Amino acid sequence: MAQSQMVTGMGIKAGLNYNANGKYFESISTNADNPDRNIGYHIGLFGKIGNSRLYFKPELVYTATKSDYADDDFKMQKIDAPLLVGTRILGPISVFGGPSLQYILDSEFDGISINNIKNDFSVGLNFGIGFNLNKIGIDVRYERGFSKNEATFLNNNNVNTSRLDTRPDQLILSLSVIL
Repeated sequence: MAQSQMVTGMGIKAGLNYNANGKYFESISTNADNPDRNIGYHIGLFGKIGNSRLYFKPELVYTATKSDYADDDFKMQKIDAPLLVGTRILGPISVFGGPSLQYILDSEFDGISINNIKNDFSVGLNFGIGFNLNKIGIDVRYERGFSKNEATFLNNNNVNTSRLDTRPDQLILSLSVIL
């Protein structure tokens, strides 16, 4: 009977993000030499309401990411707001998905602040799987942007123009606690 009840409420969450810009699976294979180069982190709040079949889980999360471009670092701080709907599929295991709103607070490419990002606000998609025991949960999710959000900057004495996508694919691992 205890497993048929879902714990609802508000809580905190934190975890690690693996970021990739451009070709996600190529990025994973090239990171074998430097596994920490595209690792970021997140911390935030969430709410969870529903029953044992269906739940809604809105989140508000501060995220700091780091991505590597040809040995230069692209760093970004943002606020993410995933709006997830999930369902329990087997015991403590659930699947979920939904849109994720992103607002960029700050970005920097190899020490240079980037101010001309196409859109500070963008929308993506989160989907994943979670494991919950009472008030403690762990989930793994994949995030993908619905559209590219490019930043343009000049390099080599303003001769060449470069672009990078500020809405990277992410693999996200989170630990959560309902308070």
